[in-house]
Amino acid sequence: MSKKPNRRRTAAVLTAAVAVWAPAGLAAAPAAHAEVVDVTYECATKIGDRGAVSPVDITAERKGDAYAITMTFDKGVSDSPVELPKGVMTPRADLVLGGDDQGTVQVKGVPNSAAVPAFTPIRIGTLTGTYRPKGNGTVTFTAGVLTVHALGMDAAVCEPAGKPAPSLTLTVTGLPEDEPADDEALPGGELPRTGGLSTTTALGTLGGTVLLGGVGGLLWLTRRTRPARP
Repeated sequence: MSKKPNRRRTAAVLTAAVAVWAPAGLAAAPAAHAEVVDVTYECATKIGDRGAVSPVDITAERKGDAYAITMTFDKGVSDSPVELPKGVMTPRADLVLGGDDQGTVQVKGVPNSAAVPAFTPIRIGTLTGTYRPKGNGTVTFTAGVLTVHALGMDAAVCEPAGKPAPSLTLTVTGLPEDEPADDEALPGGELPRTGGLSTTTALGTLGGTVLLGGVGGLLWLTRRTRPARP
């Protein structure tokens, strides 16, 4: 004799399985996807045009309602005809935003911690900056113009050739949405009147009251001074 399946027990097992799977599935959804992209730079320098390819990595870390952005170069993109002493070279770069946000974010490096020999590729290292999103959505970050500031001038300005792929795709969530305005327009574009009367309306009302009071007083005096009939 076959036993009928216990529907109540089966439902409980399925519910438990869903409860265990759901948090894991939600936690597995990535908030950011970073990918190392080879970027071909065309650099205008004080010693002529230069070109180089460097793998670029961009990452983001949530800091409240903002993100700490890190851009890393694996190779140098230019060189200098003279030795660069310690602390005289500082790189900076623009990251181009795409997707649900537009514009650029600037990241900046620290001065070189050691002297750079002449005709040696300048190591850019790590650049950092802050991204403050305007709202929730998906935003991409792509390598933009790279500038090497050395010896008091922009010694090299490097632009990506073509259109490099984004190095970072960031999903922004948890920001407060825009709240609708409290005052809604009435038909004809007139806003609802809240609070007391305006100055003009109040003066008009006061003037009308005084006028009516004056007419009433005049009628009362006229009636009072009218001679009695014989």
